[in-house]
Amino acid sequence: MHFIETLFDLKTGDFSKVIFGLLTNLLLAIVIAVVGFWLTGVLTRLVNRILRKSETDPGLISFLTSFLSMALKIMVSITAITQLGVEMTSFLTLLGAAGIAVGMAFSGTLSNFAGGIMILVLKPFKVGDDIEALGEQGVVSEIQIFNTYLKTADNKILVHPNGPLANGTIVNFTKEKTRRIEWTFVFEQSVQISQIQEVILASLASDKRILHKPEPLVGVQQLNASGLHMQVHCWVKTADYGTVFHQGQQALIEALYAHALPFAKS
Repeated sequence: MHFIETLFDLKTGDFSKVIFGLLTNLLLAIVIAVVGFWLTGVLTRLVNRILRKSETDPGLISFLTSFLSMALKIMVSITAITQLGVEMTSFLTLLGAAGIAVGMAFSGTLSNFAGGIMILVLKPFKVGDDIEALGEQGVVSEIQIFNTYLKTADNKILVHPNGPLANGTIVNFTKEKTRRIEWTFVFEQSVQISQIQEVILASLASDKRILHKPEPLVGVQQLNASGLHMQVHCWVKTADYGTVFHQGQQALIEALYAHALPFAKS
């Protein structure tokens, strides 16, 4: 220790004071970081509970809590670094210079952040909506700062970056209260159109889930060498779409078979 003091022209005992000061600042910085990150978690969970009780949009809750968590962690990190003796002016200058380089490298990340803001403001979808975007379909489970999470029908999780998502085409299947179901059946050319219409409309009328307004429609789509193409339209509540599509189609096929109406042979 005496050798080090002599080497750096320090007074006797100064080296011990320097080491003690560094260790003290290091310990305080660690305490600030640990306590700060713990308080960040507590505050984030508290804000989350308050927003949920106020019936705020779940997508906005997810976005705000993740943004709050990130902002508080940055503040805690800066405070801990300052405690180590790094001057804020020099640190902010360095941070600004690094920010330019990082901003250029992560321009896509900034685009995703802006996309998240656009999604929350314009509301093309919300948590719980069934959407198709970027070539994939799923139910929105989370809207975070940079990404939106979708859960597919086979229970996979899709992570879409908010930038391309906000700027791309989005099909929202559940935004409206009702949806139209379409079926197409191909019959032999000799079959009577009026009989097909009568059987199909009777089958649709027996299903209470099918709405009467707008009325179901059964019409000729086309007549060609493959047969008579009949298209069926009916409206249902959005929540009933999946079950009615499959069960209703089965009921129609069984009714057509029961009345011996011949389907075209491929």
